[in-house]
Amino acid sequence: MIKKVIGLAVLASTIGVQSSAETWNMPTPYGDANMPTKIAYQFAEEIKSKTGGELVITVHSGASLIKHPEIPRAVKSGQVQLGEVFIGTLGNEHPVFKHDNMPFVATSYADSEKLWLAAKPEMEKLLKKDGLMLLYAVPWPAQSLYTKFPVASLADLSDSKMRAYSPSTSRLADLMGTTPTTVQVPDIPQAFSTGIIDSMVTSPSTGANGQAWDYLTHYTSIDAWIPKNMVIVNTRAFKRLDKATQAIILEAAANAEKSGWAGVVEQARKDTQTLIDNGIIVTAPSAQLITELKAIGAVMSDEWLAEAPKEVGAILKAYNK
Repeated sequence: MIKKVIGLAVLASTIGVQSSAETWNMPTPYGDANMPTKIAYQFAEEIKSKTGGELVITVHSGASLIKHPEIPRAVKSGQVQLGEVFIGTLGNEHPVFKHDNMPFVATSYADSEKLWLAAKPEMEKLLKKDGLMLLYAVPWPAQSLYTKFPVASLADLSDSKMRAYSPSTSRLADLMGTTPTTVQVPDIPQAFSTGIIDSMVTSPSTGANGQAWDYLTHYTSIDAWIPKNMVIVNTRAFKRLDKATQAIILEAAANAEKSGWAGVVEQARKDTQTLIDNGIIVTAPSAQLITELKAIGAVMSDEWLAEAPKEVGAILKAYNK
């Protein structure tokens, strides 16, 4: 009888420990091979370890739980507690988010991080209105031009169909004399193979992970901008946690962001080499192409500032300080 009572007490204790643990769902838009997703797993593991398993974050990569465009809404509504999203896709929500896809404003990794720090306060204000908190952002390698043919000037792209994935990339495609066509990452190979698109501006990582050599031939390293994924959390869900757990999440978020900026240059080098090793012709842009693209960048920057002079002006002022 005593043994039975002790056994029940141990079982009750075990159940109590299990029931006190909390599981959060974290949808991400990209597959496991991508650096932002790898960092998301590290972020989740750090939180699990430091909370002793009291908070477990399950990463659902590759848009397997929620499609990319729906992730912000899912976090806002509380359908999931946190999620990762490509910042530029929110450009229609407010021009502040367009800083992430603005060509030739910040083309080096140092300048891109500076632009991020300048934009961050304005972004946090907008997210707060939607009941969201920014946890961290991870950069992608610089965005360059993929095509099925060599490109020496914009005339070579005339009447072609270019992949677009945000309001800014749609506008860029227009100004480049191409037809913007919305295609999500998982659909890129089929879109090229079936002629839906002929070109795209994206990172060497996207090309390497998607085996771009199977459906295109050229990569021109225009280094137009350096975009980011950000991880956002539902504010109410975050505030329901005890202070110690909140502190652990914020520390893990800071570590994740630091890891992203520290690793992006090497990731870009490795992925570009993968393109070369698999037969893609990698070239520097011609002087004419860069001149033409920078002129487009200037037009887009002026349009961006005109959309929201106060907020965008604050970002540019902080960036140019």
